[in-house]
Amino acid sequence: MSQALPSYTSGTSEKPLIGMTIGDKFDQVVARHPDNEALVVRHQGIRWTYREFQQRVDQCARALLATGIEKGDRVGIWSPNNAQWTTLQFATAKIGAILVNINPAYRLHELEYALNHSGTRMLVIAERFKSSEYTQMLYELAPELKASAPGRLKAQKLPQLEMLVNLAEQSYDGMWRWNDLIEQADGVDEARLAEAQAGLQFDDPINIQYTSGTTGFPKGATLTHHNILNNGYFVAESMKFTDRDRLVIPVPLYHCFGMVMGNLGCVTHGATMIYPGEGFEPKSVLETVAEERATALYGVPTMFIAELDHPEFAQYDLSSLRTGIMAGSLCPSEVMKAVNSRMHMQEVQIAYGMTETSPVSTQTAADDAFDKRVTTVGRTQPHLESKIIDPSTGQVVPRGEIGELCTRGYSVMLKYWNNEEATRDAIDGAGWMHTGDLATMDDEGYIQIVGRIKDMVIRGGENVYPKEVEEFLYSHPAVSEVQVTGVPDKKYGEELIAWIKLHPGADDVTADELRDYCKGRITHFKVPRYFKFVDNFPMTVTGKIQKFRMREISIEELGLDD
Repeated sequence: MSQALPSYTSGTSEKPLIGMTIGDKFDQVVARHPDNEALVVRHQGIRWTYREFQQRVDQCARALLATGIEKGDRVGIWSPNNAQWTTLQFATAKIGAILVNINPAYRLHELEYALNHSGTRMLVIAERFKSSEYTQMLYELAPELKASAPGRLKAQKLPQLEMLVNLAEQSYDGMWRWNDLIEQADGVDEARLAEAQAGLQFDDPINIQYTSGTTGFPKGATLTHHNILNNGYFVAESMKFTDRDRLVIPVPLYHCFGMVMGNLGCVTHGATMIYPGEGFEPKSVLETVAEERATALYGVPTMFIAELDHPEFAQYDLSSLRTGIMAGSLCPSEVMKAVNSRMHMQEVQIAYGMTETSPVSTQTAADDAFDKRVTTVGRTQPHLESKIIDPSTGQVVPRGEIGELCTRGYSVMLKYWNNEEATRDAIDGAGWMHTGDLATMDDEGYIQIVGRIKDMVIRGGENVYPKEVEEFLYSHPAVSEVQVTGVPDKKYGEELIAWIKLHPGADDVTADELRDYCKGRITHFKVPRYFKFVDNFPMTVTGKIQKFRMREISIEELGLDD
C-alpha cells in the first residue's frame, strides 16, 4: 500500500534570486526605463518618471546623510500614503538606514513604545490623518519640542529621538518641514552618497515593521534588502508584470502589502505605482483605475466588496484591468466571481503570508482553477519551502492532515528587533518560521488555512477549528460577519460561542434559528452553544480581530468566571 506524501513542498523557478541591495536594483531599473512613469499620486497631483523619482530619492538620501543619519540608524515614518513615504523608503535603503514603519492608527502609548523600542533617531510625520492629529500628539508626548531647535530634540519620554520632520506646509516649533530637510542635501555631494550605497550588503537590515500583536506588546519584524526586494519581485512575477503594467495601490504603505508587494513589485519591473488617496475610499479607487488605465489592483476582500457595491460602480470603465492580488483573508466565491467578471480581473491572485516572511509565502497562479482560488492560498512561492507539522511532536504530517504551517527560505525575517526570546520562539534551529497558522496541503501542493493554533477549541476531546464553523455560518443569508471562539465549560472543557453581525434588515434572526440551521449540516459538536449578536468586534489598531478579548467578554457576560 502506498504511503501518503508528506506535507512538504519547495517552490521552483527558472529566475534566480536578486543578489543586490534595493538601491542598486533601483538604479539598474532607472537606467533601463528612465522615461517610464514610476509614481502617480492622485491626491498630491504628482506624476514622476523613473528618472525624476530617482533624482528625488537621491536628494532625500543626501539630505539624510547631511543631518548625520548613518547606516543602521533608525528613521521612522508615521503617515498615510503619499509621495514622501515612498521617497523616504528608497532614500533610507540607499544609505542603509533602517526604516521604521509606524502604523497610522497608533495612539500615544503605541507610538511611544515603537519609537523607544526601535531607538528611532529621526521621525517623519504627516500633520494629521483622519481623527489623528499627529503634530499635537507629538507635542503631548514630547513637550520639550516647543522650545527645541529643529534637529536637536532632547525629550524625557523619547530619549533617542533627535529629529522631527513634518510633512505640513506650515512650520511647527522644533520640527523641520519636508522641504527644510531636503534643502540640506546641498551639503553632501553625489560621491558621498555613492560611497555610502557601495558600503551596503543585501543581507543588511533595512526595515522594521511592528506586528499588531493580538496579545502583549507589538514585535518588530526586522527585514533585509534581500527579504523584501525578492519578495516584491516574485509576487509581481507571478502576476506576469512588465514595464507596461500600472498598479493601483489603495492598501497602506506602512504594511508589507503596500511597500513590498506594491512598491517593490512595481520597481523591480519598471512598472507604475499609483496611489488613489491617503487612505482607502472605494470611489477614488474606481476613478483612478478608470482614468489611469490601470492593469492591476490590490486590496483585501472587504475593499473589493466596497468597490463592487458602490452605487456609481457601473459608470467606471475598468476594462484595462487584468490582474491584482487579494490578501488578508479568504475570498468568498461570490466576490471572486464578481471581481473576475465585473472588474475584468480574470487573473486576480490570492496571496498568503505574514510580516515576518516579507510577507508572501504562498500564492495562487493566474491560471489556477476557480475552486483553488476561493478555497486555498495557493502553492509555495519560488525559492521558498513549506511544511505542515504536528505542533506537539514537530513531525511532518501526511498530505490532507491538519497541522502548523512552517515556511523557510530567503523571505524569513532576520529577527524580532531587540527580542531574542521571541525570535527563538518563532524561528527554529533549522531556519523554519513557525506561522502559528493551522493548515492542510493537498496532493497538488495547494495549501488551505483552517485557523490559528491558539484559536483551536477542544470540546469533549474533539478538536474544533473555529474557521470551519465560521465558513459554514457565512452561508446563512442573514449573516454578514461571524467570529467563533471557545469559552470554558464544566462538562466538555470548552464550548463554542459565535459572535454574529447581521446584514441590514435581518435583525429578527434568532439564536434558535441559527442553531436549527446548523443541525444536520455540521457535526453536532461543532454547533455553537452560545450566540451573541453584535455591531462590531474587538480589534487591534491594524484591524485584526482580538479573539482573546471576545473570549474575555463572553466569559464575563455568561458568568463563566469560575
